[in-house]
Amino acid sequence: MAAMAHPSTKLEYYHSMWKLHSSSTLLSFSKGEDGRSVMVLDATIFHPQGGGQPSDTGFIALSADPHLKFIVNDVRSRDGIVFHYGVIEDSSEGLEAKLKSGVEVALHVDELRRKQNSRLHSAGHLLDICTRNVGLGYLEPGKGYHFPDGPYVEYKGAVPQSEVQSKRKELELEANKLISKGGKVSAAVLPYEEASALCGGCLPDYIPKGSTPRIVKLGDNPGCPCGGTHVSDISEIVSMKVSQIRIKKGSTKVFYNIGS
Repeated sequence: MAAMAHPSTKLEYYHSMWKLHSSSTLLSFSKGEDGRSVMVLDATIFHPQGGGQPSDTGFIALSADPHLKFIVNDVRSRDGIVFHYGVIEDSSEGLEAKLKSGVEVALHVDELRRKQNSRLHSAGHLLDICTRNVGLGYLEPGKGYHFPDGPYVEYKGAVPQSEVQSKRKELELEANKLISKGGKVSAAVLPYEEASALCGGCLPDYIPKGSTPRIVKLGDNPGCPCGGTHVSDISEIVSMKVSQIRIKKGSTKVFYNIGS
């Protein structure tokens, strides 16, 4: 199925990161290029895998008959279109025949998975703040991996090997101090200049000038461009353990875990 067959999907989680239920219009139901069943909708609250964050899971039901369900086990985005992959529930006999373009569907995101993914992603951004606060401002944030099996944030720049253990402890103490203090988390799509001001006066080079990036702010700290989902308050991270810092080829990886 060609991505150009549909208009861009409206990303509802961009503006409401804590919304777990919504309605949408089905644009198509078919087999994807890899043979999996896939739904394309005009709008979605499901976060697709990307930015170092796993996809949401859950189910999509017919609004006219909520007992007929499509179980969503993977969500991906390509060329602005979000693809919901999954299987028809065993008990939903006859559902496929009813999945016609234009029917209204009800979206239900798995709450526990969304919360865990949001906490891990927020913790990664909190570490960015902590690096500046403990005197590691020369580290430039790079990619992050916010999956439960070993989350980390990678930075351009290397912490001196002699300071690794002391900085690990400092980062952990600073993170838990900020978590205990708490602070509201917000996200907004903003004009380039306004977004730049919220991020400390500059944006990464990969964000084109004149664009309208989405900026996430954790409390009163400088914001950062991000397309993922996050907690509503920093305190929801609960606690953080900085398990190790690895230095390799001029880059620094900070591995972390969060409390339950």
